[in-house]
Amino acid sequence: MTASSGESGETESPVAFVRRVLRGMWRDMVSVYYANTLVWRVLKSGALLFLGFFCWIGGNLTLSFVDWAPFRYVTAYGFALLFWGPFTHLIVVPLVIRLRRTADHPVTRFFSRHGSKTNLTVFLVVVVVLGTFPPGVMTFQFGGAASGAPDITGDLQCTKTPDTVHCHLVNPQGVDHVVVLSGGETIETDEQAPFEFDIPRDELAEVNDQEQFTVELRDENGNTQRRFVRQVNLIPGE
Repeated sequence: MTASSGESGETESPVAFVRRVLRGMWRDMVSVYYANTLVWRVLKSGALLFLGFFCWIGGNLTLSFVDWAPFRYVTAYGFALLFWGPFTHLIVVPLVIRLRRTADHPVTRFFSRHGSKTNLTVFLVVVVVLGTFPPGVMTFQFGGAASGAPDITGDLQCTKTPDTVHCHLVNPQGVDHVVVLSGGETIETDEQAPFEFDIPRDELAEVNDQEQFTVELRDENGNTQRRFVRQVNLIPGE
């Protein structure tokens, strides 16, 4: 009777397994990051453009209804990525790879070793600055149907002075009354057509460090059928 053969090796611990998987994922990510054929560069740039648009538009949409601070940085990340994604994979990465092969000056050798890290650091700093101090070009306004009611229509037009914002509805149909809110508080209610009203700017709350208000078109039951979100910095002056 032959003796049974021993085990070929010790069983891998869960911690070692996780570490091995994470190391493999990191190596795969680095290999994709430095993939430098034309096809890879175009694919990576296109994917980051798509991700940038998704984060930028999604962040703005969320911030139009709730002022959640993390979404300021999601919006800033998406906005910055529209430029930084293609810039990184069409210019920075190919340049770093080339310099690693040919650099002979101390400055170019330093960039070849630290160029990608420097680029990522600058990108993160830009995201933080844009998220903390968002420029007007990074934000945009939303207006649309709240419950899809086709019988309530009207387009909101506004102008501003240093002290007030003047708004009126163009071609309102089916509107029972208009409610103006800012910071979750009602600051104006207009129940008479042609629904023209003035909003004192000192009563407006700030969202992303910008004065912002919401105009809701409601039916006779008080249900919101259309909603317009406006930022004062994007409204033209009189």
